[in-house]
Amino acid sequence: MAQPDAYLAALEMLARRELSEAELRSRLARGQFSNPEIESAVARLSHERALDDRRTALARARAEVTVHRRGRSRVLRQIEALGIAPETARAAVDEVFEDVDEAMLLEQVLDRRLKSGLALDEPSAVRRAYRHLIAQGFDPATVATVLRRRAPTAILE
Repeated sequence: MAQPDAYLAALEMLARRELSEAELRSRLARGQFSNPEIESAVARLSHERALDDRRTALARARAEVTVHRRGRSRVLRQIEALGIAPETARAAVDEVFEDVDEAMLLEQVLDRRLKSGLALDEPSAVRRAYRHLIAQGFDPATVATVLRRRAPTAILE
């Protein structure tokens, strides 16, 4: 049986989902392809525009915002973790967040958190909500402002 071609293996991977160049290289290396085979496949896929880090960054940024309801800094970290260059990641995040009302997104995430049983009636609950929202990538000052408005008697340290 013939060894599969790195190019065809990469095409199959890309058919399933968008991958960054770094992710594709890693997967091909795990598939026991040699460096010259990987280089050749990546060059050909890039030339054919089947492999495009900008497109991948935009797709991931949209998914992080619309599906996972993440804030700007978390989305940026997620995209950079894919091995995408920081400037490409930043440009994609900026482009996606042009169409997003970040304040409304923050309110929606907080509302969802409150539906799961969290009430902002105790300082410890407010601190938990604060930590959760910060972990989701929202700006700490904005989170504090929203929480002070929602729970004026709670103390945020």
